[in-house]
Amino acid sequence: MLYFISSQKKLRMNVFHYIVFGCVFTASVLMGRTVIRAISTHSDETLPDNYIGFDSVPDKVVDDSVVRVRYRCSRPCRLAVEVVVSTLRKTDLVVFRRKWISSTSQVYRIHQVLLRLPPSISYQRDFFNRNILDTQNVTVRAWLDCFKNGSLLSTYHSSMLRIYKVLKIMPLSERPSKPPAGCPSWSAQLMWQMTSNRIHQCPHESDVIDVLKFPLASTGEHFGLVHRFQPFTNRALERTRLHAVTKPSVTLSVWIYLLKWCHQKLCGIIHHVDRKILYDSVLIQLTDTGDVVIQARVTTGEDEAFQAGVVLPRWKWIRLDCYIQDSKVLLAATWDDDTHRSDYEFQASIHYDDTDGYFVIGGSRYMPGIHGYFGPLKYYRFGTNEIKNPLHPQSTFNELERAHRECCEIRAFTKAFLQEATESHPLSPANKGVCTFDFLQLRGQFKKKKKTCTQTWTLEKQLKYSTLFHFLQAKEEEIRTGSLAMKHLRKTLFEEAVGTMFPVDKSQMKITSKSVSLLKVSSCFGNHKASLLLATIHLSGLGHPVNQQQGHVYSLIGASGDDRFALMHAGYKHTQGIDGFPKDIDMAYSYYSNVGAQSNTDISHVHENKQYALERIYINNEEDLKTLMHETSDVLQYIKYQAERGDIASQKRLGTMLYWGQNGLSKDVAGAVKWFKRSAMQMKDPSAMYDYSILLMKGQGVKRNYTRGFQLLKKAAAMGSINALNGLGWYHGIVLNDHKNAVKYFEQAALNGSEDGMFNLGIYHLNGKNLDRPRRNESAAFQQFLNASRFGHVAASVEAAWYLSTGSLEGVSQDVERAVIMLKKVCEQNGHLGFMIREALQAYLQGARQDAFVKYVLAAETGLGLAQSNAAHLCEELNYRYDCQWRYHNYSILNHDPHPSALLKMGDYYYYYSSSSTREESLSLAEQAISMYGRAALAGSPQGMYNLVVLAQQGHSLPPSIHGLFNVSHCDELDTVMEKILKRCVETEAEEAVTPCSLALLRLQMGKALRRMTQNGAQLLLAYASVLSVCVFVVFVVLQGWLQRRCRAIALRARTSSVSNDGVNLSREQDGIMGRTYRAAGNLWLTVNGEQWLRQTSDLAVTLSGVCLCAFWTTLLYHLL
Repeated sequence: MLYFISSQKKLRMNVFHYIVFGCVFTASVLMGRTVIRAISTHSDETLPDNYIGFDSVPDKVVDDSVVRVRYRCSRPCRLAVEVVVSTLRKTDLVVFRRKWISSTSQVYRIHQVLLRLPPSISYQRDFFNRNILDTQNVTVRAWLDCFKNGSLLSTYHSSMLRIYKVLKIMPLSERPSKPPAGCPSWSAQLMWQMTSNRIHQCPHESDVIDVLKFPLASTGEHFGLVHRFQPFTNRALERTRLHAVTKPSVTLSVWIYLLKWCHQKLCGIIHHVDRKILYDSVLIQLTDTGDVVIQARVTTGEDEAFQAGVVLPRWKWIRLDCYIQDSKVLLAATWDDDTHRSDYEFQASIHYDDTDGYFVIGGSRYMPGIHGYFGPLKYYRFGTNEIKNPLHPQSTFNELERAHRECCEIRAFTKAFLQEATESHPLSPANKGVCTFDFLQLRGQFKKKKKTCTQTWTLEKQLKYSTLFHFLQAKEEEIRTGSLAMKHLRKTLFEEAVGTMFPVDKSQMKITSKSVSLLKVSSCFGNHKASLLLATIHLSGLGHPVNQQQGHVYSLIGASGDDRFALMHAGYKHTQGIDGFPKDIDMAYSYYSNVGAQSNTDISHVHENKQYALERIYINNEEDLKTLMHETSDVLQYIKYQAERGDIASQKRLGTMLYWGQNGLSKDVAGAVKWFKRSAMQMKDPSAMYDYSILLMKGQGVKRNYTRGFQLLKKAAAMGSINALNGLGWYHGIVLNDHKNAVKYFEQAALNGSEDGMFNLGIYHLNGKNLDRPRRNESAAFQQFLNASRFGHVAASVEAAWYLSTGSLEGVSQDVERAVIMLKKVCEQNGHLGFMIREALQAYLQGARQDAFVKYVLAAETGLGLAQSNAAHLCEELNYRYDCQWRYHNYSILNHDPHPSALLKMGDYYYYYSSSSTREESLSLAEQAISMYGRAALAGSPQGMYNLVVLAQQGHSLPPSIHGLFNVSHCDELDTVMEKILKRCVETEAEEAVTPCSLALLRLQMGKALRRMTQNGAQLLLAYASVLSVCVFVVFVVLQGWLQRRCRAIALRARTSSVSNDGVNLSREQDGIMGRTYRAAGNLWLTVNGEQWLRQTSDLAVTLSGVCLCAFWTTLLYHLL
């Protein structure tokens, strides 16, 4: 009976469940029909088998809300739930997606998804949630798609079934606040509250772009300024630009100054290269006759060009205005307030997209540039009827023009003087190559009153260039004999100027006017070291008033003359934005790319005597100076002795020093080859075998022998030489023309870290000679060049920098700053710069401090940190004014990797100057000092670390960069921070040496240990007991010594007492003697007993003191360790 009743209850419950389930299911279907719209790409017959719908979904945007999806699949399928956001800028932005796979077929299932929405659309704006999206629409959507041929790739728009629901958007003020994930600092919270309600305005965008604001020197070669134009951020402006691609309306205005017309048939003023490395609209070119050619691409895809018919003059500032309107082009050339116009209409509209590719001002690798200067360049992206492009600053441009005109006069004056000097005295009949005085002829001329002075210059010119005239008069005999020709004047004038640069009073830093005049003349004759020195004098104020305008003029003159140092100088100034040069990375690249290419060419002639490898010898470092040798030095004689005995390492070292001219030795290629050969022929060292094999193949210092060199290469490679693998690749590719094996060896060398192998492999990717991969692959080549550039490979750095500067390679974004840093490192490896540094060092060692100073300053102006540090040291050694030291130390710390000594000097300057400043200035200068010391510490300087500890002890806070280096957090106590820094300092310093860092660390640790001891009562009592016991011990020792001296004095008096013989009664004498004896004995007894007592007491005190001190030091060592 009970069983029957329970069965009935179960039956009723099941019936009730079925009824409820049916009601819910019906309601869900009805709700699905009213709220959800399903879109199917299949016929109605598939609907029962494939179905998707929302079982539940939130009505508004709420984080951590739940979406329940009901679905059914006819076969294994993939499903997904997505949240899509639309803003004013973007549509269909997916902010959440969750996918899953259903393997069960023909079964209705429900899947629950937790929506994890980003804080930017679901919470209010606060300190940690700053980037809020202004959402216009938020949609939850789901989709279902069956697998097709095993493919797992599905999207919402390609799926079989799709559903969605639009959620209600909550206003920003009604959104909930996100629970805080951390606690910001008080200062950060304050700054946030002050700026949170600030109304951010869109940056102003203009269609007028000043591409150039400062003169740019162009050498007439394949180097120029690269500029990329970006699309407008403003949508309205960008729509206008895109609409104007096929119907352009643009205007270009540029100033140019021509020193020469083109060396080739055409050279570039402005040209456009698209992403396919093809010329695009617009190209403005100059011909070898001074005419202008304009080329453009029309909408039909063809290129058309026309010649303007305007011949541009030289040595004048010319403004070229190019107007492009649909299919018409108007060119206006203006000089001397006179405008020459030329127009042309193409057969179709011009296609003009300035965001496609890049523009070049001057030359590129595809076209040489003009030889002269570029002035201000203004670009109107939407055209203009009125161009506003003045020659500003006009004084600088006018001064540049005046300097060139003056140089023309100087050359003409000198040429006339040389001609007059050689023609006024006929050649001797005995020797036609030597001019001699003919006094008879001269005497006859005087008698006949013939005019012997046939000079072609005026008195005004002679007075204007009086310094040059007196110099030529002094050299007249050499001119007549032919030993001083026009081509030799540049060097002679420069040497004369440097020799007379400083006055007799060496304590004064004042450059004579004669030297300045001679330097100007030398610059006019093409010695652009003189141009650089003039620029330095005017910019730095070294012995001359500062005149930035004149400094800029001679800097540009030197750069236009293609001088390596002058180009590096201009590039360095534009990189740093100093001495009145605007900071412009694009302009810096145009100069550095030229020097980089020259450095790449110079490598093949590096064995010449005018080139030396750069040796980093700091003249303020005694250890560096000790590495230098001379022919009779003991170190060199020892190395030769070891080399003669057959020591391979000594033979290699001696050969390397002689080949490159290192450690103060002169180059001796023949002597180097002898030692390379002896080390290689032992067949033990693969690197020695490789070195000698390369010399054999190149024929440097030895007769070329490919066969023997190849045999040595194979043996060296078999012994593990990576460079030999690269050498084998070079031999197979260049000599044997076997590119397949060449690539094989280059790949092996590159995989083992050979920078030459990486570069050569990149070249094969470019030229397509790799038989396995014959297609040109610039991306793979760039990657190889980039890898090789990290090792300092010159040619690879030049190639990689070009790709980075243009951004023309797909997948490689433009990064001109990185390209400049890369090229600067390459330029500083130039052999001519190394030669200059070597000459400066030799002058310093020979005691010619001022000559060394001039050479170091020339190198310092190129941006070389070594030369800047040495120039600053010479400023100090020669007692020049403090600005001289400050200038070059300050410049050296601006470099990418400054030397720690320069950072320490600047830190000391800021620190000591802060002590004499006001409180506000003092805090600022102290922060700069900490920054300098911190950078020195990051570079591994122990002195920098020690100085940081001193400043931290004074209460200054350390920068965050220091925290990361020493594993210090802002929560650490001061002692912990100081201890970590000092420990790193001790590790950096020499082992087993007592240094300031080790002493400071010991003092700090002793102080910490004593403080720990005083925190414990028993240990504090022990410390006091130790001090007390030491005091008691000292007191007892002093008393014991005093008693010993007293005892000895009493005994001495008892022994030396005598008997009186003056007639006194014998008994009285005896009584007196006995009394004195008893008293002395009593005093002695007291002294002896007191001494024994004190000795026992002092022994006890010593014992107690020893115990206390032993316990004290044991406890102290425990805390120390």
